[in-house]
Amino acid sequence: MASIGEIVTPTPGKDALARARQRAVLVPDCMVEARRIANTVIAGWHGRRKRGIGENFWQFRPYANGESLSRIDWRRSARDDHTYVRDREWEAAHTIWLWADMSPSMLYKSTLGLVSKESRALVVMLALAEILARSGERIGCPGIMEPISARNAAERLATALIHAPPTAGLPDTRMIRGASDLVLIGDFLDDADNVIGRLAPLARRGLQGHVVEISDPAEELFPYSGRTEFIDPETGEKLVAGRAETLREEYQTVYRARRENLGQSLRHLGWNFVSHRTDRLASEALVAVHMYLSGMPAAGPHGASHGGMA
Repeated sequence: MASIGEIVTPTPGKDALARARQRAVLVPDCMVEARRIANTVIAGWHGRRKRGIGENFWQFRPYANGESLSRIDWRRSARDDHTYVRDREWEAAHTIWLWADMSPSMLYKSTLGLVSKESRALVVMLALAEILARSGERIGCPGIMEPISARNAAERLATALIHAPPTAGLPDTRMIRGASDLVLIGDFLDDADNVIGRLAPLARRGLQGHVVEISDPAEELFPYSGRTEFIDPETGEKLVAGRAETLREEYQTVYRARRENLGQSLRHLGWNFVSHRTDRLASEALVAVHMYLSGMPAAGPHGASHGGMA
């Protein structure tokens, strides 16, 4: 039978320099795609909808005795017999940490997916950085880039990713201080209990988390049949199935149970969970995470819409 999937970058796991070079080639294209998606989906950050110090107009309201006369909007007040004050919307820079899994398992791409899991994770992260940067939010990447507030934060993050050494597993978050948002993007194929064991302490520290699970359609559908050789991209271990189709039902049951366990456990921590497949538009995952960061519930199961490819 013809191959259904492959590791798109056949670089030995121990060859860190070659792996870094492959990422350096990938990141610029991902940055272009990320900016295109950000421009298409959202023009800026949802406001905090609270009166305070800021540049954006929020509302007119009646003048109250004792307030400074400098705050009166005389043009609006001239329209009727009332005196009005122009309120501005409260805008405080918030720190949001973004992280994408760059481990070997993310290199997988089947014939059913549009791109590799790694490429999709990078595009979603950089597109989110682009949107957040436009609204003045502080953006950081654990272990790679300290939080910055700059219009070109997405480009600076992309540059930092090019020079970052390959890593495996969840990021080191000891540098994160205070109340922040943490967006984690990866395939999270490890045992769900192990993943939650790493994330629970972060929730107890007051971090608000948003986990985006990136999967390839073949990982979910298991479209294999006949004699099939499976290779673990992390360890290189091989498994040969004589009739792969006989494993499909049991595999899908286990796969769905792992995802459901992960989602329920994250929600128990007060975190959000988005499930996204690489045969769908990257904008779907971006919109779901953006809505969560804006304090609104995302649509669809697991916070992501499950429509057809477009």
